[in-house]
Amino acid sequence: MNWLLVVAGAAVGAPLRFLTDRFVQSRHDTVFPWGTFAVNLAGSLVLGLLTGAAAAGAASPHLQLLLGTGLCGALTTYSTFSYETLRLAQDGARLFALANAAASVAAGLGAAFAGAACARMLWG
Repeated sequence: MNWLLVVAGAAVGAPLRFLTDRFVQSRHDTVFPWGTFAVNLAGSLVLGLLTGAAAAGAASPHLQLLLGTGLCGALTTYSTFSYETLRLAQDGARLFALANAAASVAAGLGAAFAGAACARMLWG
């Protein structure tokens, strides 16, 4: 049963990642990978909120599998982030590569902490 929850979450997360990435990136005329940045930030926020809810007893293990492992696992992408950062550096856009790496880590951690803080405010 647990694996079905992961599959169901991933079945939503993977297409959501693709569509969000294409939507965001199509609105920016730059080599910076805004689409990947956006999905990773959103996933970090959701996972922080879910983790905080679970710590407060407001999220069941089943919800954690569905949203945390399934949805967020398929929505976020470390491999694409790594590839795009490497591609930027190899193409001579080293400043963009550095900015992507630093901003992704800092903003991702900030989003996760913000999600957990929101969960504390909601479920204390």
